[in-house]
Amino acid sequence: MGNTSIARQLEELGRYMAFNADLLRSAVRKPYRISLVFAEIEQLGVNSVIVIMMTGLAIGMIFALQMVSLLQPFQAEIGTGAAVAVAMGREFAPIFTTLMLIAKNGSAMAAELGTMRVTEQIDALESMSVSPVQYLVLPRVIASILVFPALTMLANILGVAGAYVISTKLYGIDAATYTSYMFDILKPKDIFIGLIKSGIMGYMVATICCWFGLNAGQGAKGVGDGATKAVVASSVAILIADYILATFISTVIK
Repeated sequence: MGNTSIARQLEELGRYMAFNADLLRSAVRKPYRISLVFAEIEQLGVNSVIVIMMTGLAIGMIFALQMVSLLQPFQAEIGTGAAVAVAMGREFAPIFTTLMLIAKNGSAMAAELGTMRVTEQIDALESMSVSPVQYLVLPRVIASILVFPALTMLANILGVAGAYVISTKLYGIDAATYTSYMFDILKPKDIFIGLIKSGIMGYMVATICCWFGLNAGQGAKGVGDGATKAVVASSVAILIADYILATFISTVIK
């Protein structure tokens, strides 16, 4: 029983890798549907701005509260801004942005494609010699690769701003010294690492969610199960990938 389950999982992984290979081939084949990419950028990015702003602001303010409380006994609370900026840039902004976008957009991708599968709209595309991967998946993947880093940067800015307000207004830390120390510690690579991560995570989320959507079972239950599996699988995958990427990128980018 256990061997059968493992074999099934390996088969599923192989099919997913073949799906990615088909996606990469589709990226260099005509026609190039740029308008679909812009439509997905609006859906995935523009419509998610408020959610990401609130998330980034909340994370920055909460982290600042905890850091000030931790550093005050050592009279080192001036380092709060630097700690928040580095942590947001490297880890918090890409991870929380990605998780929020999985919840908001990843599940929608899987549910939409799953519905198209069970209502035979995808079969109709195939009957007209239109590749579902190129027409439905590729625009979502390209948009995700572009949108995730942009929203991560927005979360960075709002997180640092939230921490600044908490530290200087609530706890009375000198604003000039706080800002100066933060920029002394924060390096460009701290931001670049997070943006690289978020771009890779955007690709992972889009491909995983679209994969589960295209392979959804029949009926409403099949669509719901596909969306649930997409959210769980992509959330676990990006957490595992974050550790691997953090180790690899930190070694490469000195």
